Amino acid sequence: MESPLDILRRVFGYDGFRLQQGQAIEHVMSGGDCLVLMPTGGGKSLCYQIPALARPGMGLVVSPLIALMEDQVKALRQNGVRASYMNSTMDYEGFLTVSRAALRGELDVLYVAPERVMKERFIDFLSRLKLSVIAIDEAHCVSQWGHDFRPEYLRLGELGRLFPDVPRIAVTATADEITRKEIISRLDLSRGKLFVSGFDRPNINYQVVLKDNPRRQLLAFIREKHAGHSGIVYCMTRKKTEDTAKWLSSQGINAMAYHGGMDGDTRREYQRIFQEEDGVVIVATIAFGMGIDKPDVRFVAHLDMPKSLAAYYQETGRAGRDGLPADAWMAYGMADVTGQLRLIEMSDGDRAFKTINRQNLDVMLGYCETTECRRKTLLSFFGDSCTVPCGNCDTCNNPVSTWDGTIQAQKALSCVYRTGQTYGAGHLIDVLLGKNTPKVIEAGHDSVSTFGIGKEMDEKRWRSVFRQLLALGLVMLDPQGYGGLRLCRESRPVLKGERSVYFRFDPEKARTSRVEAKTKERPAVADGSLWEALRAKRMELAKAQGVPAYVIFHDSTMLEIAQCMPRTLDELGCIEGIGCKKLELYGPAFLDVLEKFR
Repeated sequence: MESPLDILRRVFGYDGFRLQQGQAIEHVMSGGDCLVLMPTGGGKSLCYQIPALARPGMGLVVSPLIALMEDQVKALRQNGVRASYMNSTMDYEGFLTVSRAALRGELDVLYVAPERVMKERFIDFLSRLKLSVIAIDEAHCVSQWGHDFRPEYLRLGELGRLFPDVPRIAVTATADEITRKEIISRLDLSRGKLFVSGFDRPNINYQVVLKDNPRRQLLAFIREKHAGHSGIVYCMTRKKTEDTAKWLSSQGINAMAYHGGMDGDTRREYQRIFQEEDGVVIVATIAFGMGIDKPDVRFVAHLDMPKSLAAYYQETGRAGRDGLPADAWMAYGMADVTGQLRLIEMSDGDRAFKTINRQNLDVMLGYCETTECRRKTLLSFFGDSCTVPCGNCDTCNNPVSTWDGTIQAQKALSCVYRTGQTYGAGHLIDVLLGKNTPKVIEAGHDSVSTFGIGKEMDEKRWRSVFRQLLALGLVMLDPQGYGGLRLCRESRPVLKGERSVYFRFDPEKARTSRVEAKTKERPAVADGSLWEALRAKRMELAKAQGVPAYVIFHDSTMLEIAQCMPRTLDELGCIEGIGCKKLELYGPAFLDVLEKFR
């Protein structure tokens, strides 16, 4: 039997395992079950792909999205692995062809959707096969989707009872402590082992800005740092994705909208374009992304605040999967918080569900308003650590100053109380500034004791105060979801003068040199024409094979080729990411390109 390390070298072109890949693979090879948590781009799929190749039989992979399984099968085939899938895009003849290949022992790996794998006829089909391993990819979906529109996820734990001699492995990049426990419970992995390799993505720069004409802010960010790069922009609503994509296109950005309301053919075509072409920006709802395995996404931007820090981590994790520099940029404001709360209260979830989602919203707002290193805040949420400031986020690069706002906090909280604890920040600010608006006069709030006591600050500064009071847990949103503010237990010590409150100064608008930003993001290749020639050859080969360019070679592999300038196939084969099959298929073509630049 070929060893896992030999397979890693021969098939995938890497000399050694990273993080806890080796330990997890060894555990599965010995027949053990496990849950593997690794950061996006950390090589989770190898933890089940290698045992599938090393152990006798065929590996079964339960994968949640069609795009995800199709991309992984394409990549495996490029490496010489006998892989296939079964999904709803196939006709009857296609199913027969794959089924017969599996029964003849001609497949190393088979990808299927959870809906199919739990059908009685498919279980009967599997019982006639020799299975090497059962893998559940994107295992956090057991928690996220099992309660919603993918109930089949709740039955995946039955696979352990149906195939007791087959090791099972669940993998994910996104799971806090609560989600981990639910995955283990739902998949019946309590007797398995947990491998956690950390959640840090050191190549991603995190930046959060206050909304101030967010479209213009987004455009400036793209032009200054990512002109011509592939990226994803997340919006909360379908209409906003369409409007934003149309506007970006009018500004010269190659942008397309993507959301669940579009017909399937259009979604698939836009996804294909994004996968296979360079410099495309997809403006999408969260319906887009989890099935995307594109490694050269240089930025992920949020025009609306995500519903939780776990969702934010998962979505930003789609940037920089190749390990090269990438950005996670977000614009947010108070309207994001009230909008999210309204959605929570309008949902059909029970009281416990709504409580958890409100807590998630509080944590997300706290992340936006933190004065500490963003990476440290993000990692601590997952029980990971960042012992020193990371130096690769906005709060590290531009430390936030604070000011003593105890008196202003008392004025704001008093105003909340005097006006009946039902009004939003806009109305409260009008009262504090002494504005005789129709709403203030109609409510009789021009006669309360807090009317006009806040004229030492302008409206923008007061908005910052109320936003940060909410983030600090010193005031709470009305659970009815209409944006009103109420006092809470933590308000009392502030009002009584027993607790001081310090607020952050809202940062000034960033002014990044366009030349400096572009230079920072460019691959470190001395000869730009060589880099473009290599990319052109990669695109030519990709089109001929009908696969995305990154399936041929990742940017990180291409960068090493350009820097090392190998002269022979043996030298080219020493570069990470080039296995035996790819060396045979593409080595001569790339050596020909290099020869022209010697």
